Amino acid sequence: MKKVSTLIAAVCFTISYAQKVSDYKYIALPEKFSGFKSEQYKLDVLLSKTLKQKQYVVVSRSRSQWTAEANSNPCSVLNADVINDSGFLRNKIVLEFKDCNGKVVASQKGSTSIKEFEEGYQDALKQALVTVPVSSPKAMAVRAEAVVQEVQPSEPVREVALETVANSPSQSGKYSNGKVSLQKVQIDDSQFILVESNGSVPFATFKSTSKKDTFKVKLKSGESTIGYYENANIVIEMPKGNDDYSKEVFILN
Repeated sequence: MKKVSTLIAAVCFTISYAQKVSDYKYIALPEKFSGFKSEQYKLDVLLSKTLKQKQYVVVSRSRSQWTAEANSNPCSVLNADVINDSGFLRNKIVLEFKDCNGKVVASQKGSTSIKEFEEGYQDALKQALVTVPVSSPKAMAVRAEAVVQEVQPSEPVREVALETVANSPSQSGKYSNGKVSLQKVQIDDSQFILVESNGSVPFATFKSTSKKDTFKVKLKSGESTIGYYENANIVIEMPKGNDDYSKEVFILN
């Protein structure tokens, strides 16, 4: 119960308060940046080195290589990307940071007239990195404590809340479709997420609609669909393309 409540508090806090890159301690880098093919011109090396100099802990997108602290709250990890935005005459990039829900926390462009790809892209990235602040996650920790105190003003109220979360299928639980196992985390009365044990972003984010037990769903791919409860299980209408959908049932374990 304690683990579930901690995760809920952490996710609520991250969504409400993590608005700046400096709020984060961990930044995850992808295996390949967007728009670049086989050659990345050592941009990953430059980005990793610079972020470490700014006191961030750089990790890969694979949660199997994360620290226990990062794994306990995947929404405490910011996802970085270097997007190839080159034009005809200039090498240009966009340095982008997204939170665990895919929301852009910060985006900065960099460009250069240097035509050699490796030197040019690196010069553009250096320009974008100038605006990245030094990590200061202590400020985040202070605000998190304030949020927990506000939500749980007394010990008896906290115990009742934990019991409700643990025992009600509508609040928390583990679900599986036979291929992937997901943990449900209730954010508030109107939204919840399904999280994979080894994923850095939510598998799906659910928001209530005017119809009871029916939700607007945003998948980690960025696609939007609908979901609903069916006999205590969760059903997602999975997009197949060409306006076709398949019914994916996640059974409560």
